[in-house]
Amino acid sequence: MTTTSERVSGPVTQQVPKRVSQSVFDGSSLRVVLLVDVHDGAQQEFLEAYEHLCSQVASVPGHVSDQLCQSIENPSQWLITSEWESAPPFLAWVNSEEHVEMVRPLRNSVRDTRSLRFHVVRETGVTTPAQSGTRRLQSAPRIGDGRIRHALTFTVKPGSEQAVARILADYAPPEARVDDTTRLCRTSLFMHGNRVVRAVEVEGDLSAALRHVARQPQVRAVEEAINPYLEQERDLNDPEAARLFFFTAAVPAVHHVTTDGECPEAVRHALYYPARPGRGMELARLLAEQAEAAAKDPHCPVVRSTIFQRDDIVMRLVDVQSGPGGDPAHSLGRADSAQAAKLMSLLDAEALGADGPTLESGDAGRLFKLAHMELVTDRRSAHA
Repeated sequence: MTTTSERVSGPVTQQVPKRVSQSVFDGSSLRVVLLVDVHDGAQQEFLEAYEHLCSQVASVPGHVSDQLCQSIENPSQWLITSEWESAPPFLAWVNSEEHVEMVRPLRNSVRDTRSLRFHVVRETGVTTPAQSGTRRLQSAPRIGDGRIRHALTFTVKPGSEQAVARILADYAPPEARVDDTTRLCRTSLFMHGNRVVRAVEVEGDLSAALRHVARQPQVRAVEEAINPYLEQERDLNDPEAARLFFFTAAVPAVHHVTTDGECPEAVRHALYYPARPGRGMELARLLAEQAEAAAKDPHCPVVRSTIFQRDDIVMRLVDVQSGPGGDPAHSLGRADSAQAAKLMSLLDAEALGADGPTLESGDAGRLFKLAHMELVTDRRSAHA
């Protein structure tokens, strides 16, 4: 991810970034760290499953190398590290059905896992020009705004949209405090046709926050209430089935830009961009470029923009100072006619509910209406 910040003058301790940009599209090398807790007595089974998985991952585009380590203090604790040419090929693989099938043999021997992803900033030991020429390091350390953003999406049975919206809008928000270091800041729910999107903002540990939310009785009641309406069946009483459902529903943030810190009066919007088959990452990259260009425009009303992408599902969450106003191009993040045409060419017209002529015309107002998601509820914690 790449960060650009403009600082106010004064002591170092008082410096606050006014503009923050985080992106997986900077092209730098990626290091993935997987912490694994193996069931007692299952170490050999885990090792055999890993070796089989390793041989499969080696052929995945963008994969460079991996390493398996075992704790010298606790034999049940393992560490898997892998290196990738950049973040996009890793994300394309880890979010695929292929990945789900690859890691399935590991599940029987593993008690818990935690995945961490890092762009490489500095390194030693690169001794030859050939080695250094194939690697790109992150150019500068990032300065974030202290929040992690994540989204979940799933579809409900056509005709049940109004019933589902009522259920999702009618629940008591969970306790914001997760622990001493983690807090749930904001949860926004949107719908586009029969597609539901839940976007969350967290300070601290995202995994801990999601587990915290899932344990809340009022949230569990809502999840049970919408179960009959889901297109993909799920059983929340089956841990493996529930884990698989939420894994496939997860849509990570791939780009975020904040132009001017907090703006309490900003209005939140969400836009849905279904991509043509196999073009989701390309579409997300284009939207990221457009969002960066818009953020440099002093007249642009968008103060925050987050792009989420998984496979061919791309979504954009925008906080706008005074609503979309009369120029939807600002909310769409369009920079020029060439990029607008490129955007239209990457969209799946049928999934968006558009016809070919609408996209070919480049009508920003029409596209905004087609992509705009209906807000179901938007809740902040008491201190967000």
